[in-house]
Amino acid sequence: MDEAADPVPGQTDPATAQTERVVGQASLLDLDEATREALTSAVAAVADEAVETIMVEVPSYTGAFSGKMGQTIRRAVQLALANFLSMAARGEDPAVPIAKSTAAAYDLGRGEARSGRSVDALLAAYRIGARVSWRHFSEVAVACDVPAATVGRFAELVFAYIDELSAASVAGHGDETATTGRVRERYLERLATLLIQGEDQPALEAAAEQAAWQPPESLTAVLLPQRHVAAVLSHLGPHTLHVSAELPDVDDDDLSVLLVPAGAGPDRVRLTRLLDQRQAVLGPARPWAEARLSYERAVRARLLHHTAQVLDTESHLAELVLTADPRALADLRAAALRPLAGLKPGPRERLEETLRSWLLHHGRRDQVAADLHVHPQTVRYRMGQVREAFGDTLDDPAAVLDLTIALALEPTPRPTPESG
Repeated sequence: MDEAADPVPGQTDPATAQTERVVGQASLLDLDEATREALTSAVAAVADEAVETIMVEVPSYTGAFSGKMGQTIRRAVQLALANFLSMAARGEDPAVPIAKSTAAAYDLGRGEARSGRSVDALLAAYRIGARVSWRHFSEVAVACDVPAATVGRFAELVFAYIDELSAASVAGHGDETATTGRVRERYLERLATLLIQGEDQPALEAAAEQAAWQPPESLTAVLLPQRHVAAVLSHLGPHTLHVSAELPDVDDDDLSVLLVPAGAGPDRVRLTRLLDQRQAVLGPARPWAEARLSYERAVRARLLHHTAQVLDTESHLAELVLTADPRALADLRAAALRPLAGLKPGPRERLEETLRSWLLHHGRRDQVAADLHVHPQTVRYRMGQVREAFGDTLDDPAAVLDLTIALALEPTPRPTPESG
């Protein structure tokens, strides 16, 4: 049970004050032995009617009292009623049976939370129990010629006692709900961790079952800074998983990963819009048990050093392929561009840039000129130098492929326009 806040100095804790009121009312009640015996003999019938009435009037309790569970609840109701009558027994401290009853009511509240029933249903059951109990007990009291003043105090005690039990059950229900929520959150985070670690499917299925998480068809990994997680999660469904600590292959402690049940098409468009301006990296949609693949691609995409507020890896597949092995790309670039290696840096960069544009625009001189912001004659002159350096190599499809890959990524920013 969670720790309660310290009471304000000079004030009585509300729960303690309620118990004291019940004890005080019980001490004023004076029932003779015959009346107490008559009331005690009615406990079983009162409990049975209370249970039957609750099942009829509170839909969520329909069928809840059958079998072993039903017998347990019936015994708990009888115990509560018996403890109530013990408060009226002379020579016994009323606080003792109250403590027993509130402890049982607290446990009942926790059990009801585990069964999925709401606090409203629980309180409705208590109100019905109070109504049925008072009807039976008042009939017995009147039949035993209990004075009207005593009957009035008896009524006050019945409803004060029910309030005490209700409060204890609500506390138990709340504590169980909070505890269950925290436990499930830990299970969900463990599941998300196993997914991005690439555990095998049987282990993932077991973790999903433990977390009461129904796997979707696909998951999309999203990397984003911690400060944006709460805002994004508030717009996503309850099936979204979240990990914020010790991400594999990530050295940024401020980074979190979300695993979102979103695929292609409209789902991805909506997700991309939600992530805009949040420095997020969006991996591809993959079957839920293969979420590790989406996560790995998102992690690699961070190395592209894009300035976009949301980086969708599906829009940068060529860059991801080309940067998959940076050393191999560097070796390919050095080998393919060896004919220009002897030039000074400035002329070499201009010819590499011109060759890159020439390859991408399939040799269309005007388009190359527009791309480079130079005169078409400048393009013709530069390409003459390139052909002189490469010779017949530019007519070899394999060599052209190597050059295209080697020059696919711009190593330097595009120059400012020049006159030619």
